[in-house]
Amino acid sequence: MSNNFTESEERRELRKAVAALGAKYGEHYFYDAAKEGRKTTELWSEAGKLGYLGVSIPEEFGGGGGDIGDLAAVCEELAVAGCPLLLMVVSPAIVGTVIAQYGTQEQKQRWLPGLADGTATYAFSITEPDAGSNSHNLVTTATKTEDGGWILKGGKTYISGVDEASHVLVVGRTADARSGKLKPALFMVPTGAEGFNAQEIDMGITSPEKQFTLFFDDIHLPADALVGSEDAGLEQLFAGLNPERIMAASMGTGTARWALNKAVAYAKERDVWGKPIGAHQAIAHPLAQLHIDVEMTRLLTQKAAALYAAGDLMGAGEAANMAKVAAGDAAARAVDTAIQTHGGNGLANEYGLVQALAASRLSNIAPVSKQMALNFVAQFSLGLPKSY
Repeated sequence: MSNNFTESEERRELRKAVAALGAKYGEHYFYDAAKEGRKTTELWSEAGKLGYLGVSIPEEFGGGGGDIGDLAAVCEELAVAGCPLLLMVVSPAIVGTVIAQYGTQEQKQRWLPGLADGTATYAFSITEPDAGSNSHNLVTTATKTEDGGWILKGGKTYISGVDEASHVLVVGRTADARSGKLKPALFMVPTGAEGFNAQEIDMGITSPEKQFTLFFDDIHLPADALVGSEDAGLEQLFAGLNPERIMAASMGTGTARWALNKAVAYAKERDVWGKPIGAHQAIAHPLAQLHIDVEMTRLLTQKAAALYAAGDLMGAGEAANMAKVAAGDAAARAVDTAIQTHGGNGLANEYGLVQALAASRLSNIAPVSKQMALNFVAQFSLGLPKSY
């Protein structure tokens, strides 16, 4: 891991290129798509064709061969442009990482090239209504059939982008033949499979990407729907969770930068009593503090990505959880401060801030709550007794 606090020239150029793409679309494109019930298909497709969605996919499967830090940079810069693509966190980051690490050669060849060029989108489902953050209480089960296939039964909730995905990577549980105990296992489930049902959740977030509750009614799956080993347990389950937190932190950081940019621009141009409002410390100091907080969050996120790329999974887990907490706080505070800086205009749709108010809280809630991330830091960083 580099300690010189600079990104590589390649990543800096990647950021510039993605920022230019994001500027071509921007927040109005994103909001119009949400308002009109459309998806961000044009942006997603162009990002895929340019290789941005597949920067962390291995080269042999059509990707850029980079690491999670490169993909996080793409996610951050698109969010800065006003296009926070939640499915980047899910599809190339979580599903792509799990398949690249644990899939067979045939599974990698089948599923990774589409992720790399943006022609395929996959969802990820772990959350269940009664399990919350406790993955040990998942009740979605997969039972092996005589022909070596599986029957999947159960359900999930708050699953992103199911209506845009051809498959969902489902965290289920299988029975250990020796002990009879349930253990986690991962399955790629086609969204068009018989017995697969999705119900949209009515959310108050302005986004083209939707949330769903899923129902698995005895879905018959072939043997090769299993990704990785049915005996790998928690190791493969958590393979995608560090990238998930790194990406969530990047999207939160990008959202904070977007809101801060809007607030600073307004504070420079809005004149009251003969001078810009940004000349007043009551406006300037909160914005200056936000800039400091955002820069700290960016460094922490980059550290997490570098540790993950170096194979230090425990160190990456610590940094990723801290980065996610910091980014969640920064995003929520940045949007709130930007609205306050705009005064009444902050609540007018024309200025594009009020639409982000609900979404800015997302990083403090999902994909894992701020409180659970703090539990991780308390236990593993500080050595405090486990509280749950």
